[in-house]
Amino acid sequence: MEYKIKVTTTYKCSLERAFKTPMLCDLSKVHTGFGLMPKVTHCSEDENWGQVGSKKKIYAAKSLTQKGGFVSVDHILERIENDYWKIQVDDFQSWMLGFYKFVGEWKTTKIATDNVLVEYTYTLHSDNLMFYPLNWLFAKAFWRMYMKRVLENVKQIAYDKEPYKYE
Repeated sequence: MEYKIKVTTTYKCSLERAFKTPMLCDLSKVHTGFGLMPKVTHCSEDENWGQVGSKKKIYAAKSLTQKGGFVSVDHILERIENDYWKIQVDDFQSWMLGFYKFVGEWKTTKIATDNVLVEYTYTLHSDNLMFYPLNWLFAKAFWRMYMKRVLENVKQIAYDKEPYKYE
């Protein structure tokens, strides 16, 4: 079963900043922890991050649902410059309510000078029929809230013009 969640907002910055910031910045400043989601601490094996086909290991702090340490792998599936990113998160190191992968999309559309529409979509993939009601609740309630927090964190990094970790 697939659960698709989409949130949108407008960033008042350049198209390039709105496009590059979520994928090329320090991930620990984006995923700062919220409820069940632990704070990301760092990444490894990320030498080519930012290029299609690249991947990186994600590490998180200890939480109620995670033992801490290596938690998942991010992959870049598609990159269309100043327009669209598609990533996949998988290889979860702890039980994720029956989810086996998340596919994220980040679409940027220039509306005017320093005014960019950001469409942030995640599709959560589950393969355990028994957990479908819980998966639906998680996706529609918790994950949507979490995505809104991520949008705000990315917006602040873009506005502060923080240097990218990756190029």
